[in-house]
Amino acid sequence: MKTRIFVTAMLMLAVLTGANAQDKVIDQIVAVVGGNVILKSDIETMNINQQAQGITSEGDMKCELLEDFLINKLLVAEAELDTLITVTPSQVNQQMDAQLQMYMQHFGTESAVETYFGKSIASIKADMQEAIREQLLSQQMRSKIVENVTVTPSEVRYNYRNLSKEEIPTIPTQYEYAQITVQPKIELEEENRVKAKLREIKKRIENGSSFAAMAVIYSEGPSAKDGGVIGYSGRAQLDPAYATAAFNLKDDKVSNVVKSAFGYHIIQLVDKQGGKVNTRHILMKPKISVDAKEEAYERLDSLANLIRKDEIAFDQAAQMFSYDKNTRNNGGIAINPNTMSSKFSIEEVDPDASKIITKMNINEISEPFETIDTKNQQQVYKIIKLLRKIDSHKANLQDDYQTLAEMYLAKKKEQVLEEWIAERQSQTYIRIDRTYANCNFNFDNWIK
Repeated sequence: MKTRIFVTAMLMLAVLTGANAQDKVIDQIVAVVGGNVILKSDIETMNINQQAQGITSEGDMKCELLEDFLINKLLVAEAELDTLITVTPSQVNQQMDAQLQMYMQHFGTESAVETYFGKSIASIKADMQEAIREQLLSQQMRSKIVENVTVTPSEVRYNYRNLSKEEIPTIPTQYEYAQITVQPKIELEEENRVKAKLREIKKRIENGSSFAAMAVIYSEGPSAKDGGVIGYSGRAQLDPAYATAAFNLKDDKVSNVVKSAFGYHIIQLVDKQGGKVNTRHILMKPKISVDAKEEAYERLDSLANLIRKDEIAFDQAAQMFSYDKNTRNNGGIAINPNTMSSKFSIEEVDPDASKIITKMNINEISEPFETIDTKNQQQVYKIIKLLRKIDSHKANLQDDYQTLAEMYLAKKKEQVLEEWIAERQSQTYIRIDRTYANCNFNFDNWIK
């Protein structure tokens, strides 16, 4: 079965928010699964959306889309019968806010989003609610179906040995590297300037100015264009200092100036639901002087020269001098957040580092370079040591066990999902309009 079937719930949002500002066709019910219906407009609009993305099919695209919807509705129907699966209004609102943030980042402004979809933000949110609820239900149902699926080392070895040459995946060239990071010093006067400016803005807000308007004008964070709103977040998702201030806020009061790893903030509570808060903030970052940048560069350059002369080991230097707490206690070795291993494909390496690392020799120490720390979006300087380069190759058990294990686990989960779908087809009321009677579905028994 095609893996794309199981990501359809994400794409469904585009349909139910009116993915294009085009008129919908007159609706008719083309399928019923349990108590859930699939409309002709769902299929038509998704088909337009797929074409716009350049997605093609050797078969009948509309038939494939209908089967995607059928599977999703089957999952939703089962989830609605399961008393252990629930979706709260808070979860829907959080997902909806995240989706709208994505739209606004893509289109640039709220008005641009409204123009594209041909409706107001309020109408878009109203249309999104049911689609998001179903998306969350189907996600939870899929997770529950495969939650106990595991693989053993003997299964991984057996599966690998039974793969044909064509089925063995090709592993792209991978790199292992260590880094030392230095953050340029910010002058106390500059920090005081930023704090004073934020206190002034806070006073203006308390005297009647709009926090959202002030955020658009002054905030240096990515949420500025959205009036500073960052959406529902739990404590673990926020900087500790920011979280402490945010969770202590009441009503629409504005916090005092808060220092986080990102800079300085003033924060206003938008809403609180359960263990999550929705806040808006104004972020200002102290500016780094040219002298401070030069001093950081020279410090790292001197350290790199000492390492090259073997006067200090790279891992020892990382532990003593690196500002990056995520790597310094590991001798500077970078860890790939996608796999939690030390191996990176070049696409997974920070863009500034990737331009350097591909030109390096093993154990070479780079020159210092300026980049942005992806954790806190601050300017830093780095030096890199290339530890290992693993050329592109066909996967093998010795070097790529984890990749092969993940691949086989995904295969087992897909098999379990297929078996579940086939079983539920026979237990669920399903009706499909006769205009789709000749579809060549992946699963039999949709049409009874």
